[in-house]
Amino acid sequence: MKLHPVRVYASDENLPREQQLAWKIAEVAADPVAVTDEVTDMIINRIIDNAAVATASLTRAPAVAARAQAQDRAQSSRSSSERGTSPRIETNGSTVFGVEGRYQPEWAAWANGVAVRELDYHDTFLAAEYSHPGDNIPPILAVAQHAGRSGAELIRAIATGYEIQIDLVKAISLHAHKIDHVAHLGPSAAAGIGTLLGLPVETIFQAVGQALHTTTATRQSRKGEISTWKAHAPAFAGKMAVEAVDRAMRGQTSPTPIYEGEDGVIAWLLDGKNAAYEVPLPERGEPKRAILDSYTKEHSAEYQAQAWIDLARALGTKHPALRQAQGTTAIAKIVLHTSHHTHFVIGSGANDPQKYDKAASRETLDHSIPYIFTVALQDGEWHHERSYAPERAARPDTVALWNRVTTQEDAEWTRRYHSNDPAEKAFGGRVEIELTDGTVIVDEIAVADAHPLGARPFAREQYVAKFRALAEGVLEPTEIERFLELVQRLPELTADELAGLTVTAAGLPAGPKGLF
Repeated sequence: MKLHPVRVYASDENLPREQQLAWKIAEVAADPVAVTDEVTDMIINRIIDNAAVATASLTRAPAVAARAQAQDRAQSSRSSSERGTSPRIETNGSTVFGVEGRYQPEWAAWANGVAVRELDYHDTFLAAEYSHPGDNIPPILAVAQHAGRSGAELIRAIATGYEIQIDLVKAISLHAHKIDHVAHLGPSAAAGIGTLLGLPVETIFQAVGQALHTTTATRQSRKGEISTWKAHAPAFAGKMAVEAVDRAMRGQTSPTPIYEGEDGVIAWLLDGKNAAYEVPLPERGEPKRAILDSYTKEHSAEYQAQAWIDLARALGTKHPALRQAQGTTAIAKIVLHTSHHTHFVIGSGANDPQKYDKAASRETLDHSIPYIFTVALQDGEWHHERSYAPERAARPDTVALWNRVTTQEDAEWTRRYHSNDPAEKAFGGRVEIELTDGTVIVDEIAVADAHPLGARPFAREQYVAKFRALAEGVLEPTEIERFLELVQRLPELTADELAGLTVTAAGLPAGPKGLF
């Protein structure tokens, strides 16, 4: 890996394109380096993971609405002679989770992106910034299906998407300036599509610039009363990436230098004109391995909650009385000592009263560690539907205990959160449970059980089991087996077979009517 210094330049300094971060990203995307077997296996795992959580969300309102928007934009096949080339019939369009047919690729990316993100249940990478790099897969897959690319080509493209987003996340904080993390997703998805299509560096450079320019939204989408836009935000970035590539392929240009310009993203949205970053990117010919640094979720909740759910379940096993009604009333208070991010984003440090509101939205509850820890402790489990049910959140003993749970930032856990050493990087903390009789129960956890260094790391078996569990009752058994058989042959899939990387389900609700 090579560290690339990035700073703000005045217009009269005239920073050459070849020295701009967007150009260096484009060079990585255009490098035809082979993908290692280990990375290929993980890409298959993450496609399975995305399909699992998308399937589980097929009947949820955001996924239903986004799917309806895509269905209003069906893709018609047309002969290439209509475009002035040889008279060969081409199959265009992309698939949408849950339904048959082919749809315009940017809208398929939109619908599938919402379905994947709705339950907050797929992969994550956390460093200077936060990210869910599996959000790269819907737009890249949609374009692969539309453009008739093979499974091997899709693998190379997804490896690029993960690499670019994770490298940006390692170096550049967005949340510190209240910019949403999808600002790193637009460029990474555009770069991945550039790899997929074999585009030249210049074209990818222009697409990366537009994708960034159009995806710098604020973090209000994850603050206070969290709305359904939380699921749509990454889908919007993916859709913008598809459109940015299309526009760049037509010879159109984008703002430059988009990162380093004196009126650019860094100068006015991030650390300002004195900013200095070092962004790691692979050298030419170096394999793209960043996906191996990321980790998925066993539980449907914000990633920083994963380890706390596992700890709460373990505490209930060690101290069964804590799960009983009298045990709940015997708890005077619970303090979670944790990282800056956990405290200020999903903890009491956010100062969001909505995180303690029994009538809060599901999106708000999955960003409330006081709620999540309470329910996991009482129930000994975490379920993507039961744990968020309105009647579950309103249970009187839950509300009473929930309001006695707070978080505190701990400098050591913050340091470990930002550590570059995988052996000490941590996303958990230490819990202190004070009982009314003065007894204090103390325990801690560094990483979730499903983390690569956790008690039960996820491998192919666990990804497949997650898909089966979430697809049961939604998909026919034959559809479950068809998808799993196909996806595990990804490196050898033809363009025609790649169209099968979707699922169809019967009895889905009709979408709401909108403008179109």
